Amino acid sequence: MTGLTGLNRKHDVVPLIRDSDLVAAALRQALADASPQERPGLERAAALVESTAAATDGQLRARWVRARLASAGFTGDLASVAALRSLRRAEPDLSLLAAVRLQKDALAFPE
Repeated sequence: MTGLTGLNRKHDVVPLIRDSDLVAAALRQALADASPQERPGLERAAALVESTAAATDGQLRARWVRARLASAGFTGDLASVAALRSLRRAEPDLSLLAAVRLQKDALAFPE
């Protein structure tokens, strides 16, 4: 696969995919068809989807960075070079530029 253009290079751009509108629509349909016993759980799920949908792109990238660092076992300072190294080890296709941008998002949007 390395013969295909771009598959062996680091990536400077990290796409952000939002599908919360699809999930929200499915929950609304489920709520419309729900029994009284199912309704409280579905209402809670709908509220969670709405709160996630309200997050900015930077907030979503910050959450993603924290999740990737946590899954890599990193527990140190997000502003450190060690955090940057850990993120790049967890996501080897990230360029240094993309990793720095993501690190800045994580620092700009604390939990």
